[in-house]
Amino acid sequence: MAMPIVTLVGRTNVGKSTLFNRLVGKKKSITEDISGVTRDRIVDKVEWQGDEFLLVDTGGLDISNKEMMNQEIKSQVEKALLETNLILFVVDGKEGLSPYDAEIADVIRRYHKKVIIVANKIDSHKTPDHIYDFYSMGFDDLAIISAEQSKGLGDLLDKVVENIDFEAFDQIEDETRIAIIGKPNAGKSSLVNLLLEDERMIVTDVAGTTRDAVDSYWTYNDKNYVLIDTAGLRRKSKVKENIEYYANQRTFDAVDSAEIVLFLIDATVGVTEQDTKIAGYAHNQRKAIIIAVNKWDIVEKETNTMKDMEADIRNKLGFALYAPIVFISVLKNQRIDTLLDMIEVVDNNYHTRISTGVLNNILQDAIMLNQPPQDKGKRLKIYYMSQVGMAPPKFMLSINDREIMHFSYMRYLENQIRKNYNLIGVPFSFVLKERGSDK
Repeated sequence: MAMPIVTLVGRTNVGKSTLFNRLVGKKKSITEDISGVTRDRIVDKVEWQGDEFLLVDTGGLDISNKEMMNQEIKSQVEKALLETNLILFVVDGKEGLSPYDAEIADVIRRYHKKVIIVANKIDSHKTPDHIYDFYSMGFDDLAIISAEQSKGLGDLLDKVVENIDFEAFDQIEDETRIAIIGKPNAGKSSLVNLLLEDERMIVTDVAGTTRDAVDSYWTYNDKNYVLIDTAGLRRKSKVKENIEYYANQRTFDAVDSAEIVLFLIDATVGVTEQDTKIAGYAHNQRKAIIIAVNKWDIVEKETNTMKDMEADIRNKLGFALYAPIVFISVLKNQRIDTLLDMIEVVDNNYHTRISTGVLNNILQDAIMLNQPPQDKGKRLKIYYMSQVGMAPPKFMLSINDREIMHFSYMRYLENQIRKNYNLIGVPFSFVLKERGSDK
C-alpha cells in the first residue's frame, strides 16, 4: 500500500473544505458559504510530527437529494470511503446534531472503518452541552475544533496519527506532478478516469463540472505520478461568481506546482485564443508540455486532416514548438498507449543531464557551421557550455561579451542541442557568464 488515506465526510456547509485547507497548509479546496461547492475528491499530503498521510476532501452529502449532480457527489464519497483508512466525520458543532448527520452516520457504518467525529465551528472557549449528543451516533472518538480559527487542530491531528499504523505503509516518493489543462469540456476528467481505471472525477456533459484542481496519485511502469485535473479556464468576462474566479486561479496554481503540463485540445473546436493563453502561461513557467488533441474519433477525416490540424496548432502555439502532439480519443481509448509512452519520454527529458563534454562537442560543431555574431568589429567568443540546472534543463555559456550575443544565435544553439539530443517536450534556457565576471 502507499500512504495512509484520511477522508473528510459530512453534509454540506459544515466546514470540511476550510478544515482541509487548514490541515494541508494552503488554500486548495474552494470555500464559499454556498452548499455543494466541492464536487470532486480533493487530495493533498499532511505532515504531523514526522508522519505523513493523504487527506481527502469530499463533496457535501445530502442523502435524500436525487438530483444528478448530488448523486454523482454521493458516488464519489462512497468510493472515497472504500479507499480510506480513517474517516473524519465533520459535523456542525455550533448547530448541534442534525437528522442529516444521522443519515450519513448510517452510510459510514457500512464501511467498517475507524471514525473520528469532528465537531467544527466551536469558536468560543466554552463547549456547548449539546456537543455530546453526537456520541449517540455510535462513534467513540470526538474532536472539538474551530477550523476557521485553527483551534483544536493539533489535538485532532494527534488523534489522527494515533489511529493509523504508519509502519504498514510505504511512503510515496519522487512522484512527477502532471497538470491536465485546457478549456471546459475538453475531456480532462474523462482522461484522468481512464488512466486511473476508475471514475475518480465527476464527468458530465456540463462544461465546468470540475471546480477545484484535483490530485490523483497514479503509478505507471513503476513510476509515481500525481495527476492534477483542473477546472477548465473561462474568459474573464464569463467569470461571474467567486467560485469560478477561484477555480481559474487554481488552474494557474496547478501549473505552478506541476513539472509536466498535459494540454488537452478539443479536436472539434481547435485551438482557441483562450487555449493559447493557457499554454502560454505553462511555457512561461518553463514546464514540460505535451499537447493531446482529444475527440479525434469524431472529426471528419480527409487526406491531410491530421497534418492540417498539426500545422494550425504549430502556428498558434509557435512558442512551444518543442511540445509533441498526440491525437487521441479518450472515449474510444485510441492512442492512449502512445500518450503514456510520451509522458515517460518527456518526464525523462525534463530531468535529463548532458555531460559537459557532449555539450562542448555540440558547441564546437555549431560554431564551425555558423560563426558567432560580431558588432563593430568585435566578435562574440563562446569558450564553453555546461549544464547548470535540471527540471527544466538550463545551460550556461561562458562568453567574452554579453552585449554581442544575439537572441537569434541562442535560438540557433538551442536548435543544435535539440538536433543532437532528444529533448522533446522540454523547454530550456541559457544563462550567460562573461569570463572573469560574475555578471
